[in-house]
Amino acid sequence: MGCGMNILVVDDEPLIRIGLVSLVEEWGHEAFSAGNAAAAIAVLEANQSIELIITDVDMPGTMDGIALAKYVAGRWPPVRLIVVSGKVAPADGDLPEGARFFSKPYHDQLIHSAIEEMRAR
Repeated sequence: MGCGMNILVVDDEPLIRIGLVSLVEEWGHEAFSAGNAAAAIAVLEANQSIELIITDVDMPGTMDGIALAKYVAGRWPPVRLIVVSGKVAPADGDLPEGARFFSKPYHDQLIHSAIEEMRAR
């Protein structure tokens, strides 16, 4: 295995999702993608190797990104979480311990630094 991580990108906006997948791969990681929380959970169930999730908060379906982050933290505790949103800022205690939040639009370098930091843990 290389030095990259297996990262799942969850966003209902195809262009944003594709852009982030490209960046993650450019940074030397393996990228997976999903358009909503249900699809993300299916990807996680199929790929026990996923180490980090970058998810948008505002998504259609039964779960938003915050609910997804909590679900993942409960079911797959080692998976690290980065949550992003252009609309909602989670309140203290909304996100699982260790999760990072960034407001959109964010600078790509912020996400890159957060990934590197989480990888080191």
